[in-house]
Amino acid sequence: MTFGTRDQPATYQTWGDDLDEAAVQQMRNAMRLEIAVGGALMADAHVGYGLPIGGVLATDNAVIPYAVGVDIACRMRLSVLDVGVQQLERDSDRLAKVLQHQTVFGVGGMHRKPLEHEVLAEDWHALPITRALLDRARGQLGTSGSGNHFVEFGILNLSLPEIGLEAGSYLALLSHSGSRGAGATIANHYSRLAMTLHPDLPPELKRLAWLSLGSDPGREYWAAMELMGRYASANHALIHQRIAKALSADVLATVENHHNFAWKETHGGREVIVHRKGATPAGAGVLGVIPGSMASPGFVVRGRGQAASLNSASHGAGRAMSRTAAKNQFRWSAVKPVLAAANVRLLSAGLDEVPGAYKDIHRVMAAQADLVDVIATFHPRIVKMADAGERPED
Repeated sequence: MTFGTRDQPATYQTWGDDLDEAAVQQMRNAMRLEIAVGGALMADAHVGYGLPIGGVLATDNAVIPYAVGVDIACRMRLSVLDVGVQQLERDSDRLAKVLQHQTVFGVGGMHRKPLEHEVLAEDWHALPITRALLDRARGQLGTSGSGNHFVEFGILNLSLPEIGLEAGSYLALLSHSGSRGAGATIANHYSRLAMTLHPDLPPELKRLAWLSLGSDPGREYWAAMELMGRYASANHALIHQRIAKALSADVLATVENHHNFAWKETHGGREVIVHRKGATPAGAGVLGVIPGSMASPGFVVRGRGQAASLNSASHGAGRAMSRTAAKNQFRWSAVKPVLAAANVRLLSAGLDEVPGAYKDIHRVMAAQADLVDVIATFHPRIVKMADAGERPED
């Protein structure tokens, strides 16, 4: 038996039938860890660092920083606004200007005047690393990252009376972002530390190095991760508050959820640490948001509590190709007709985020029909992502 591994791999179940073999192999590798208890691989899975994106891993009293992810507590938030859906057609320019003026995107992006939120009053000084990150976190509070992070207006079609609203169509705001530079710094610091503590792990398991929750490093990482969870939630809250205020709108209902996080949960009669790296919590009755791409719908879902998935579902459509491949393959001249057909106005984004770079969200949702029930469908209409130097509106 190799150092740090089990005699027999732990078991896991897979959803979806077109998964990248490299992502599947990453999941097999994770099941060999001596701390692994079980797992699941979601229908949107693709390759990540250590654990694949869409990987769910239960461990025994240990946390794996790279199984949480670099963008700790990346999350979704959807707000239903008391603005008529007809405004998407009648006042598109105003809505677009609000997104442009009230959001900040990109690596290192900050508000010129820092925003205020009670999360900044928490004990950031409890750990040296969070103390050192407080000023950066203050500057980036209420901002969005790069890559697949977005803020968008769309139409929410609520199929049944849910979330305190009658069935019908509503104007909604949807955002996807995480804990910004602070979370990435924490992830990288504790990932490196974990790897130094397990130098004898074989190369294919190196990025799955763990921290025991009975150790000081494990307790430190857990405290920092939970702080990043509250910080990421505050980021979204401020983005939505600013946009609602700019529209003089009230928020009628909200749905939000983490992915890229670890939870202490009971499965199979024992307490385990469940890592959901790019996976949505889907316990019985738990609400969540699963987005598609900029030109395909997202879904508000209610979890069905499927034990075999460790109460999890996908966190999106999942990439169909790498960012490099997408940049090489697509051109805006070919993408614009796709956006026009979907009635989507794209304010900014990179070519690596175009619809063709993603899997078919409908196929992903069909593959996990036993994991979640759809209660509403969200159709993007005005989309803003990090400006990658290209101009899709030209």
